[in-house]
Amino acid sequence: MRLTRIFVDQKLVSGKGVGLPEQAGLHLTRVLRLEAGAAVTLFDGNGGEYEGTLERDGKKIWARVGTHSAVERESTLHVSLIQGVARGERMDLIVQKATELGVTRILPVFAERSVVKVDASKSARKLEHWRSIAISACEQCGRNRVPEVAEPMALGDAVRALEPGSARYLLAAGASETLTAAVRRDAGKPVVLMIGPEGGLADAERDFARANGFTACAMGPRILRTETAGLAALAIIQTVAGDFG
Repeated sequence: MRLTRIFVDQKLVSGKGVGLPEQAGLHLTRVLRLEAGAAVTLFDGNGGEYEGTLERDGKKIWARVGTHSAVERESTLHVSLIQGVARGERMDLIVQKATELGVTRILPVFAERSVVKVDASKSARKLEHWRSIAISACEQCGRNRVPEVAEPMALGDAVRALEPGSARYLLAAGASETLTAAVRRDAGKPVVLMIGPEGGLADAERDFARANGFTACAMGPRILRTETAGLAALAIIQTVAGDFG
């Protein structure tokens, strides 16, 4: 039987007690109806996971931290996803599934044709929401390291902030090289995948990406939605060069 996994945003120490996030505590006791003494799995994002025992003192819900296990379920491939911010549930889906597919970093960006506009007052809430989705996805899929989710930024700023030496791809219908072939050619390099928003990337943005080392790649004959394209491409990348083989 698989134990319930809980992310705790503080350093865990074997033999110590740790308070659980309020939402996690309510889920464990009201939804799953776990009682004090139930076994759980804890992780703090620093690697590995811990055995845990659920404890309760009135309304206070916490856990006793047990033995650490060095198990990791991270991809062998470092993948950064530059994702044009999509509307509502579409963006939530992208963050959730990209986390399950093993991305290391998600960089939400605003492009020329972005439908979503987020002012400074809403940016922090959006970021907190996306990070909570990534954490929940890690709890579900078994990852012990939460991918970085960056604050939304301009597409140009995201590209200029990239470290050198990575293999960089953007999807373009009719491109002369397939994504599969490009990933095979660049085997061993960290990967950056750029996906446009609902309206796609503008011509000037594609030119900017190419000028900054991105290779235009084809991925089948059909035009995919933004929430489909990145996830399909990540699956290909993990199959060819990551841990799906």
